[in-house]
Amino acid sequence: MAEASIRTASEPRPAPLLRDLLGLSLIALAGLAGYLLFPDNLAFLTRLISIALLVLSLDLIVGYCGIASLGQAALYGAGAYAAGIACLHGITEPFLLVVIGAAAGAVTGLLMGTVMLRARGLPQLVLSIAIVQLLHEAANKASSVTGGSDGLSGMIPAPLFGVFEFDLWGRSAYLFGLGLLLVVFAILRLVVRSPFGMLCRGLKEDALRISALGIYAFPVLLKMFVISGAVAGTGGALAAIATQVVGLDSVSFELSANALVMLVLGGIGHLYGALIGTVIFMALEHVVAAANPFHWMTLVGAVLIAIVLFAPRGLSGTVDQFAALLTRQGGRANR
Repeated sequence: MAEASIRTASEPRPAPLLRDLLGLSLIALAGLAGYLLFPDNLAFLTRLISIALLVLSLDLIVGYCGIASLGQAALYGAGAYAAGIACLHGITEPFLLVVIGAAAGAVTGLLMGTVMLRARGLPQLVLSIAIVQLLHEAANKASSVTGGSDGLSGMIPAPLFGVFEFDLWGRSAYLFGLGLLLVVFAILRLVVRSPFGMLCRGLKEDALRISALGIYAFPVLLKMFVISGAVAGTGGALAAIATQVVGLDSVSFELSANALVMLVLGGIGHLYGALIGTVIFMALEHVVAAANPFHWMTLVGAVLIAIVLFAPRGLSGTVDQFAALLTRQGGRANR
């Protein structure tokens, strides 16, 4: 009896796996609904997916590691430029371009993390801003490689699986991006639930106690920085493939700041929150800017202020808190 109970306790519970499968199914259904309901806006939806990958990568280091960063666009831009340059030099296979973008983002994350993790708090934040500004200026000056202020253009990715071309309607690019998002999200769910992910959460909550256990924080956080860079680089490569243009905006401080706003809006430390925040922010920006191109930022700013004041944990965190409250009240009622 005792052995059976111990074995049962040690076996993994199926509930998290079922929740993840349900979550992936909902993301896939939402993506397919977007494909069917908004066939004229697939280019915008593909851009949304690429930015969602950027925000997910930011959540890995901010939400799960507690690293202050406003320079995540450096990783995104590295992936975009790497994929764009590779495509112009004859490497046109979409999957290979994504791998190149992810590798470039990972290498940039390794270098960026090595510098940023030497500091903590506000100095760390300043370092991230300095790094993204340096890379922005380097991309601007190296016009022979990056195209400078004109950007890279003329990229023609090969048809997906040799059949589906990346046309002006963006159908292939959107479905390709949706598939990438599902794969990356599934991998990240495994990462954050793994012992490594739990260790990163522990370092965020109480780094001193984790260090007292004999665990050196630097390599752990640097590893997450590399993973974050690979995810952001994937998003940058997707943007380069879909638009066939790479500009300086892909490595701008404004993009980094917007990514952080989306993460705060959806909920820091929740991968689903990163997706929710990206969808709401970009949809609101898209709709309001079309209705009032001169004052749309005013409404967006007002909505963000309201979210921060009345839902400080973000939309996903507020929903979780409300669900927990209902669960407790239901438990008391059953008593």
